[in-house]
Amino acid sequence: MEETKRTELSTLGEFGLINRIKGNFTLNNKESVKGIGDDTAVLEYSDSEYVLLSTDMLAESVHFDLSYVPLRHLGYKAVAVNVSDIAAMNGIPKQIVVSLALSNKFSVEALDELYLGIEAACKNYKIDLVGGDTTSSRSGLIINIAVTGTVKKEEITYRSTANVGDLICVTGDLGGAFTGLQILEREKQVYLTNPDMQPDLEGKDYIVQKQLRPEARMDIVHEFKELKLIPTSMIDVSDGLASELLHICKQSVKGAVIYDDKLPIDNLAYETATEFNLDPITCILNGGEDYELLFTIKQEDFEKIKNHADISVIGHIVDKAKGVNLMTKSGNAYPVTAQGWVHF
Repeated sequence: MEETKRTELSTLGEFGLINRIKGNFTLNNKESVKGIGDDTAVLEYSDSEYVLLSTDMLAESVHFDLSYVPLRHLGYKAVAVNVSDIAAMNGIPKQIVVSLALSNKFSVEALDELYLGIEAACKNYKIDLVGGDTTSSRSGLIINIAVTGTVKKEEITYRSTANVGDLICVTGDLGGAFTGLQILEREKQVYLTNPDMQPDLEGKDYIVQKQLRPEARMDIVHEFKELKLIPTSMIDVSDGLASELLHICKQSVKGAVIYDDKLPIDNLAYETATEFNLDPITCILNGGEDYELLFTIKQEDFEKIKNHADISVIGHIVDKAKGVNLMTKSGNAYPVTAQGWVHF
């Protein structure tokens, strides 16, 4: 009898698996404008707006560690990472449904804490919790949230529409969530060695907060509307700047040049990276979980954002043949490679 072939998921990786699934499905309904391959699905049910739909799952011991992640922060983060996908399409979030799988180690009071975080995020982003599901789990807590949103048809922004000459921009600063995680992991190991030791987080509040309770950049999306600015492409930075830039370039069939001295990093994140013998540039490119927005704009729109304190221009889009490169101050070019989150 011929042996059944077995292919390990690790040989595909997350994006290889997504592409494999995508290749087997076609869109059958006229309302399905965009399926697998962007931050959200895009559905058409009116003449003026698109409906946006996305989902994200967080699993205990894979995406979070309850030894140092407060349940209230976890509830907030679970909503924020979904809202971030809506922001990446230049849309406005509207509703969420929350599904939980949880073991009997969780009390009613613990569940209340989780939902207090979810409630706080709903209030902040002005969205409605409209349903969900619960079931038991033998492996801790799993949170899955689906989110809907809307965007005017003329304002929607995809990953696949960057043009040669466009400026590459990013909001906020990068690398903070990753360096914050290093602090939390270090203090966990100290505690495991000596439970009498209290965690030393003094002065690290900003980067720890970036890891535990990130914010979706809906503030920037609202500012785009005030500035009458529509990015030519956009994605949120969940897996690291390198990975997200490569997504835009691959789907837009373009190349890019970014400059190491233009990449934004907070002083605390820079100092913490150095403390852990990590290259700050590597933390920016491959750290992930910052949930900032990476986007491109036409050169003529530079005037609209040039004085914005929370937007950095880090490079520009070039022809595909030139590749995707990081340029150093000394003039050396290095190919950008994604080493972000490994899912399998």
